[in-house]
Amino acid sequence: MQVSGGGPGLPAASKPWPRKARRGRRGSCRTSSWCGWKARLLFAVEPYIREGVGIDVKAPPIDHPKLRTLAMKLDRTLPFADQSFDVVTLLAVLEHLSHPRAMLEEISRVLRPGGQVVLTVPSKAARPVLEFLAYRMGIVSADEIRDHKQYYDRTSLHAIFAGTGLRVERHSYFQLGMNNFLCATKT
Repeated sequence: MQVSGGGPGLPAASKPWPRKARRGRRGSCRTSSWCGWKARLLFAVEPYIREGVGIDVKAPPIDHPKLRTLAMKLDRTLPFADQSFDVVTLLAVLEHLSHPRAMLEEISRVLRPGGQVVLTVPSKAARPVLEFLAYRMGIVSADEIRDHKQYYDRTSLHAIFAGTGLRVERHSYFQLGMNNFLCATKT
């Protein structure tokens, strides 16, 4: 999980989500994200945020004045105060969670009003492809695919977000329909 703001140096897919960070002063956003084992997104957005926190079981320790990581498993709670963040990113995270709705409710709790969630998650169409690539071809990590608890489509994402305090603003498929891209705003 990562929380961060965006800017002109970010990859094209990430540019739509942190509009308020781009409208504001450079470095004005506080963000949190699931950072992955190298925390690449956290470092990519560092010039555009005030503070960034990355969360991952395999999160590397970071010695940086604006960035920090927490090596922890995401379950049902986050170790942050209410309304702590402007943006939360979950890039290929939701499918790994045992309690995804509880985590979305927690994200709503830690987001400031008007804060945004940006996520990507494999679609239901991706399951047979990912399993083939993992179990038959060995191209994708079999352990990662085995850890997928659920695959999502537009309907199931709207359903899981309903009642969480997060309003879905945008949903689209990418990579030939194999992945979902979703932006939601805290109401």
